[in-house]
Amino acid sequence: MDKGCDGKRISRRENKVTEKIIIAGAGGQGIMLLGKVLAQAAMQENKFVTWLPSYGAEVRGGTAHCMVVISSNEIGSPYIDKADSLIIMNAPSLERFQARLKNKGLLIINSSLAKSLPRGEADLLSYPFTDIALVLGNIRIANMVALGCYIAQKKIVDKKNIFQAIADIAPVEKRNLIEINRQAILKGMELVK
Repeated sequence: MDKGCDGKRISRRENKVTEKIIIAGAGGQGIMLLGKVLAQAAMQENKFVTWLPSYGAEVRGGTAHCMVVISSNEIGSPYIDKADSLIIMNAPSLERFQARLKNKGLLIINSSLAKSLPRGEADLLSYPFTDIALVLGNIRIANMVALGCYIAQKKIVDKKNIFQAIADIAPVEKRNLIEINRQAILKGMELVK
């Protein structure tokens, strides 16, 4: 028997899962927030988590990416050389990170801003997240549509913990955006069904 991150004993026979995710796009697209929400939700489920942000030279409009590792085991390093999943929000990020996806990994692309098809073999989900966000009423929630798509496909964290993480992270002055983010996640989940 080992101890989980919450101190409770877990059986070594339980399924050991490690998911490595790279999330990339332009500064201002909510890349860091998407990663933080995913990491926070996984922590609420007593999983081991790392979140490694990386900002470009300019924050808004420049490149931004983060690496999230979620595991049932302790994590040795937050750095991801080969990802199990990529969430790509624009064309420059697709060009930069597609080689970092392991063979037959999950590739989620925002087809509103990344038109080219990826090279190599991948489980591809391509949806117009930015266009969907505009229809929902706020272009800035495209990241949450992508997150909904990811959690519906991978089922690595429960949506109720995602919703709780959003509520926990939201600053007081932006509490009014919790519901539209929730709607965006549900819309993203519907895309996969």
